[in-house]
Amino acid sequence: MENNWHLKSEADVLKQLRSGSNGLSFKQAAERLNQYGENKLPEAKTDSLAIIFLRQFQNPLIYILFAASLIIFALSQVIDAVIILAILIFNAIMGTIQEDKAQNTLKALKEFAATKATVLRQSREMIISDGQVVPGDIIILQEGEKVPADARVILSHNLNIDQAMLTGESEPAHKIKEIIKPADLLAQDQKNMVFKGTYIMSGQGKAIVVATGLNTVIGKIAKEIKAIDAEMPFKVNVRYLTRLIIMAVAGISAVLFLAGVILEKSAIVMFATVVSLSVSIIPEGLPIVMTLVLATGVWRMGKQNVLVKKLQAVEALGQAQIIAVDKTGTITKNEMAAQKVYADGKLFAISGSGYEPKGEISFEGKTVYLPDHPELLLAGKIAAFCASARVIFDAKTSQWSVAGDPTEAALNVFAQKLGFKKSELENEAPLLLDLPFDYKFKYHAAAHYYENKNFLTVAGAPEEILNLCRKIWRDNKEAPFKAEEKEKLESIFLKMSAKGLRVVALAVNRGGPDILRAAEIGDLTFVCFLGMKDTLRPEATAAIKKILSANIRLVMITGDHENTALAIAKEAGIYRSGDTILTGKNIEELTGESLREKISACSVFARVTPDHKLRIIKAYKDRGEIIAMTGDGVNDAPSLVAADLGVAMGKIGAEVAKEAADIVLLDDNLANVVSAVEEGRNIYKTIKKVVLYLFSTSAGEVLTIAGALAFSLPLPLLPAQIIWLNFVTDGFLDVALAMEPKEAGLLSEKFKRPNKWIVDKLMVERIILMALPMALGALWLFQASWQNNFSRALTLALTTLAVFQWFNAWNCRSEAKSLFQMNLLANKFLVGATLIVISLQLLVVYHPVMQKIFHTAPLKLSDWLIIIPIAASIIAVEEIRKFFYRRRMNN
Repeated sequence: MENNWHLKSEADVLKQLRSGSNGLSFKQAAERLNQYGENKLPEAKTDSLAIIFLRQFQNPLIYILFAASLIIFALSQVIDAVIILAILIFNAIMGTIQEDKAQNTLKALKEFAATKATVLRQSREMIISDGQVVPGDIIILQEGEKVPADARVILSHNLNIDQAMLTGESEPAHKIKEIIKPADLLAQDQKNMVFKGTYIMSGQGKAIVVATGLNTVIGKIAKEIKAIDAEMPFKVNVRYLTRLIIMAVAGISAVLFLAGVILEKSAIVMFATVVSLSVSIIPEGLPIVMTLVLATGVWRMGKQNVLVKKLQAVEALGQAQIIAVDKTGTITKNEMAAQKVYADGKLFAISGSGYEPKGEISFEGKTVYLPDHPELLLAGKIAAFCASARVIFDAKTSQWSVAGDPTEAALNVFAQKLGFKKSELENEAPLLLDLPFDYKFKYHAAAHYYENKNFLTVAGAPEEILNLCRKIWRDNKEAPFKAEEKEKLESIFLKMSAKGLRVVALAVNRGGPDILRAAEIGDLTFVCFLGMKDTLRPEATAAIKKILSANIRLVMITGDHENTALAIAKEAGIYRSGDTILTGKNIEELTGESLREKISACSVFARVTPDHKLRIIKAYKDRGEIIAMTGDGVNDAPSLVAADLGVAMGKIGAEVAKEAADIVLLDDNLANVVSAVEEGRNIYKTIKKVVLYLFSTSAGEVLTIAGALAFSLPLPLLPAQIIWLNFVTDGFLDVALAMEPKEAGLLSEKFKRPNKWIVDKLMVERIILMALPMALGALWLFQASWQNNFSRALTLALTTLAVFQWFNAWNCRSEAKSLFQMNLLANKFLVGATLIVISLQLLVVYHPVMQKIFHTAPLKLSDWLIIIPIAASIIAVEEIRKFFYRRRMNN
């Protein structure tokens, strides 16, 4: 339907929608419900367990392993094939359990109570489900309710709407019924329109519904989310690693098979060996280990009230180079609170948090004695009389909330901090007349009968109040208001505003008029300026410091004015010397290339729209940087999807935002993002350890086979033995290595973003240095005895490689720290796994049944005394490498 409803008069809107001042008829409403559908947004589809389970197999490595298991089965290696299939199925079950749990937890976060709407139909007001609202309906807007659909305002009695979830602005939007121009206004500037999902903070009114469901502003955002295609960095890394493995398997298998045939080895034996070796090279244990590492991280985060919807999400946050945070609700509490009061030439500070009516007034760092400051007491009375909003304590949640306008709630709290409660004051000073805040005159006025005379109090915009003042309160009495004093107050007002304070002026007329009309208010006495600010969340500053100390850039994105945004950013520690600020208007004027250049120094984005946010995220991604985005409103949802990682607030977050995000902070605590960053980096390092271990042991086996072919030796490993090394020895130790405790300094050290393969230059160096001793040691023992006792020679090669792998698992615990400087008992899983694989290897060597299956022969003590020192050489090689690596890093 047409969008420019703000340009049309009430009569034109009614005519175009074929409605009337008495609302739709019941028949019309039914027809339109059938035509337009229910006024709902499509809910995210919940996948069945079967679908989630099948999705776990969507991986080329898994396809290869399935094929390998079938080939091995065809070659009568039934046990080996069953082992491969069992591991793949167990891996799928693990992934299914985690995904289903996350899906159900998010579902539990949703509101179960259906929202109601009051509509006018056939001249009758009636309450219906908001899903039944249709275009053309006239809706009744009342304080405290949620707007059920996009609608054109036709009646406004001081109607103020909280549009923060849609626009990101914390200041309520005042709504009027008059036509607004020009045509291309943003949603937040369409003062005669209300939008689905926003809240009525104060006042009342009527509006004609112009759009429902997906045709609303929120609906269009929901459609944008579906159109955005974003992939997590970790999935990209795994995809490239998968390609690397497939190419390596294909190349190595082809070369070894051809070499064996050329050297007149049996084609069938070579084929079985190559297939077994391929299974060995493919780290089939990697998917389950990755799942285990990620699931462990998810479990740890769950204990800290962080819901991880996708396993890879935590690791992705560990790679983040940029975290873009939304101001309202993330950095601030979306609670206006008075922080400064300027009265009688002095600037006082006000302590306290949010809407809790507790706090002290101080001057130059010292708490003041209120009876000595009548100017403050007078200010408190004015604030109480002019505060129509209420602050309410919820005993269940132990939190203070507000009913009404946040600014007037701040006045109420300020008054209570000075000892004045409106209800108690009005017992002795009854209300005579009240003029609610009007955006035309920009003040709220109230007249009470106090101390045997009319007592007019006014609170409003400084520029308006100062023009109405003829006197000033000084030294506990009224004094003439001179021009130079007015100029001084205007300067003070601007200075307070520049610090991000929303300034409200309080004035009084002791002996005011009998009739209260806005146009007749004047002859006021200026009392004070009250500086308010959306309160910082108590944990935000510490969390921001931790994020910055983790060498992650932090930027703030908000719909607020640039002065307010800048002040909050400075207070929170986001904006630092040398940083720049970009507004939505700046972004529109910049080309894509210019924006990519500008954002490098920018830490604050102000007055931005959802489209601007998408451009910002695209600019960062085009620079090759990984960006995480936090948000809670509907306007944040597209950017939560577009970012490499979306983080939503669980308590205050809109459902659309929580659906769009990869991670949900259930307690809205930004500090948990820091924990997630640390967890992500730990996951990445742990996965690298496991990949290093699996690739180095696989490389050792490949070099052993290749060396035998090169020196015209018989194959030193049989297919069953390769499978044993790969599934049993590796299978226990890689899982145990995945449980390695966190390394110290994960947040303080400079995090190096992984390349697309995960395997970096240092890992390649370590793989080669680890694989060479394995192959040389196994081949040396094999060639020395194969002509005398072939079974014993096979056993020596198999056992030597197994013991190499035992030692190598301990090598992989750290890339720089000496094994002898580490706590050997810190990873109890690795200790236990090592004892298990030693026991299993003894069974293979000495148990008659296992000897038959794996073609082994008993070894003498003298054999073990040779095997163990040779295998231990891998520790010496790695310790030497670590020594030179540490020295290089120190230099």
